Amino acid sequence: MQGIPRSALILGLAGLVPFVWGALTVLSEPLNFWSGQTLGGRFTGPYIGLFYGAVILSFMSGVLWGFATKASGAVAASGYVLSVIPALWAFFMTGGGPVSASINLIAGFTGLLLLDWMFWKQGLAPEWWMGLRVLLTTIVVICLAVVAFA
Repeated sequence: MQGIPRSALILGLAGLVPFVWGALTVLSEPLNFWSGQTLGGRFTGPYIGLFYGAVILSFMSGVLWGFATKASGAVAASGYVLSVIPALWAFFMTGGGPVSASINLIAGFTGLLLLDWMFWKQGLAPEWWMGLRVLLTTIVVICLAVVAFA
Protein backbone atom coordinates (compact mmCIF):
# COMPACT_ATOMS: atom_id res chain seq x y z
CA MET A 1 0.00 0.00 0.00
CA GLN A 2 3.05 2.20 -0.01
CA GLY A 3 2.92 4.87 -2.61
CA ILE A 4 -0.87 4.91 -2.91
CA PRO A 5 -2.08 8.45 -2.22
CA ARG A 6 -3.93 8.53 1.09
CA SER A 7 -7.05 10.09 -0.42
CA ALA A 8 -7.23 7.46 -3.18
CA LEU A 9 -6.83 4.67 -0.63
CA ILE A 10 -9.47 6.08 1.72
CA LEU A 11 -11.97 6.69 -1.06
CA GLY A 12 -11.28 3.28 -2.57
CA LEU A 13 -11.84 1.55 0.76
CA ALA A 14 -14.97 3.61 1.42
CA GLY A 15 -16.24 2.49 -1.96
CA LEU A 16 -16.19 -1.09 -0.69
CA VAL A 17 -18.87 -0.41 1.93
CA PRO A 18 -21.86 -1.38 -0.27
CA PHE A 19 -20.14 -4.63 -1.31
CA VAL A 20 -19.24 -5.55 2.26
CA TRP A 21 -22.69 -4.57 3.55
CA GLY A 22 -24.35 -6.70 0.89
CA ALA A 23 -22.22 -9.71 1.79
CA LEU A 24 -22.82 -9.25 5.53
CA THR A 25 -26.58 -9.07 5.05
CA VAL A 26 -26.44 -12.26 2.98
CA LEU A 27 -24.50 -14.04 5.74
CA SER A 28 -26.57 -12.79 8.69
CA GLU A 29 -30.32 -13.30 8.68
CA PRO A 30 -30.90 -10.90 11.62
CA LEU A 31 -28.82 -8.21 9.92
CA ASN A 32 -30.63 -8.88 6.65
CA PHE A 33 -33.99 -8.48 8.37
CA TRP A 34 -32.94 -5.30 10.17
CA SER A 35 -31.48 -3.83 7.00
CA GLY A 36 -34.57 -4.68 4.98
CA GLN A 37 -36.84 -3.10 7.57
CA THR A 38 -34.66 -0.05 8.18
CA LEU A 39 -32.99 0.67 4.85
CA GLY A 40 -35.26 -1.16 2.44
CA GLY A 41 -34.70 -4.14 0.18
CA ARG A 42 -32.68 -2.18 -2.33
CA PHE A 43 -29.92 -1.65 0.25
CA THR A 44 -29.92 -5.21 1.56
CA GLY A 45 -28.63 -8.62 0.60
CA PRO A 46 -27.53 -9.29 -2.92
CA TYR A 47 -29.33 -6.28 -4.38
CA ILE A 48 -27.00 -3.60 -3.07
CA GLY A 49 -23.85 -5.43 -4.14
CA LEU A 50 -25.17 -6.30 -7.57
CA PHE A 51 -26.54 -2.87 -8.38
CA TYR A 52 -23.48 -1.12 -7.01
CA GLY A 53 -21.20 -3.56 -8.83
CA ALA A 54 -22.78 -2.60 -12.16
CA VAL A 55 -22.38 1.08 -11.28
CA ILE A 56 -18.71 0.64 -10.36
CA LEU A 57 -17.89 -1.32 -13.51
CA SER A 58 -19.41 1.54 -15.49
CA PHE A 59 -17.47 4.09 -13.45
CA MET A 60 -14.26 2.19 -14.09
CA SER A 61 -14.91 2.37 -17.83
CA GLY A 62 -14.66 6.13 -17.44
CA VAL A 63 -11.42 5.81 -15.50
CA LEU A 64 -9.92 3.65 -18.24
CA TRP A 65 -11.14 6.13 -20.88
CA GLY A 66 -9.22 8.80 -18.98
CA PHE A 67 -6.08 6.67 -19.12
CA ALA A 68 -6.55 6.22 -22.88
CA THR A 69 -6.45 9.99 -23.31
CA LYS A 70 -2.78 9.89 -22.29
CA ALA A 71 -1.92 7.77 -25.34
CA SER A 72 -1.94 8.53 -29.04
CA GLY A 73 -2.48 6.72 -32.31
CA ALA A 74 -3.35 3.05 -32.28
CA VAL A 75 -2.66 2.72 -28.55
CA ALA A 76 -5.22 5.43 -27.79
CA ALA A 77 -7.76 3.94 -30.20
CA SER A 78 -7.46 0.47 -28.68
CA GLY A 79 -7.57 2.02 -25.19
CA TYR A 80 -10.86 3.75 -25.97
CA VAL A 81 -12.34 0.55 -27.37
CA LEU A 82 -11.21 -1.53 -24.40
CA SER A 83 -12.34 1.09 -21.89
CA VAL A 84 -16.02 0.63 -22.75
CA ILE A 85 -15.98 -3.14 -22.14
CA PRO A 86 -16.62 -3.00 -18.35
CA ALA A 87 -19.70 -0.79 -18.78
CA LEU A 88 -21.08 -2.96 -21.58
CA TRP A 89 -20.35 -6.07 -19.53
CA ALA A 90 -22.30 -4.66 -16.59
CA PHE A 91 -25.21 -3.70 -18.83
CA PHE A 92 -25.54 -7.03 -20.63
CA MET A 93 -24.43 -9.52 -17.97
CA THR A 94 -26.14 -8.59 -14.70
CA GLY A 95 -29.62 -9.95 -15.35
CA GLY A 96 -30.91 -13.41 -14.66
CA GLY A 97 -30.93 -13.48 -10.88
CA PRO A 98 -28.44 -12.92 -8.10
CA VAL A 99 -26.31 -16.03 -8.61
CA SER A 100 -25.62 -15.54 -12.32
CA ALA A 101 -25.32 -11.76 -11.91
CA SER A 102 -22.77 -12.21 -9.11
CA ILE A 103 -20.73 -14.69 -11.11
CA ASN A 104 -20.83 -12.38 -14.13
CA LEU A 105 -19.76 -9.42 -12.02
CA ILE A 106 -16.88 -11.48 -10.61
CA ALA A 107 -15.82 -12.16 -14.19
CA GLY A 108 -16.25 -8.48 -15.02
CA PHE A 109 -14.11 -7.29 -12.13
CA THR A 110 -11.47 -9.91 -12.92
CA GLY A 111 -11.42 -8.75 -16.55
CA LEU A 112 -11.25 -5.15 -15.37
CA LEU A 113 -8.16 -5.99 -13.34
CA LEU A 114 -6.54 -7.30 -16.52
CA LEU A 115 -7.42 -4.07 -18.31
CA ASP A 116 -6.04 -2.09 -15.36
CA TRP A 117 -2.80 -4.03 -15.67
CA MET A 118 -2.64 -3.39 -19.42
CA PHE A 119 -3.09 0.38 -19.02
CA TRP A 120 -0.62 0.38 -16.11
CA LYS A 121 1.95 -1.63 -18.08
CA GLN A 122 1.70 0.92 -20.91
CA GLY A 123 2.48 3.68 -18.42
CA LEU A 124 -0.99 5.24 -18.73
CA ALA A 125 -2.05 4.55 -15.13
CA PRO A 126 -0.21 5.86 -12.06
CA GLU A 127 2.67 3.80 -10.73
CA TRP A 128 0.69 2.93 -7.56
CA TRP A 129 -2.44 1.91 -9.49
CA MET A 130 -2.08 -1.88 -9.40
CA GLY A 131 -1.47 -1.95 -5.65
CA LEU A 132 -4.80 -0.23 -5.11
CA ARG A 133 -6.69 -2.17 -7.77
CA VAL A 134 -5.55 -5.61 -6.59
CA LEU A 135 -6.61 -4.80 -3.03
CA LEU A 136 -10.02 -3.44 -4.00
CA THR A 137 -10.73 -6.13 -6.59
CA THR A 138 -9.88 -8.91 -4.14
CA ILE A 139 -12.39 -7.61 -1.60
CA VAL A 140 -15.06 -7.02 -4.26
CA VAL A 141 -14.66 -10.55 -5.63
CA ILE A 142 -14.89 -12.07 -2.13
CA CYS A 143 -18.06 -10.11 -1.39
CA LEU A 144 -19.65 -11.07 -4.71
CA ALA A 145 -18.66 -14.71 -4.13
CA VAL A 146 -20.59 -14.59 -0.84
CA VAL A 147 -23.66 -13.42 -2.76
CA ALA A 148 -23.19 -16.12 -5.42
CA PHE A 149 -22.35 -19.08 -3.22
CA ALA A 150 -23.61 -18.48 0.34
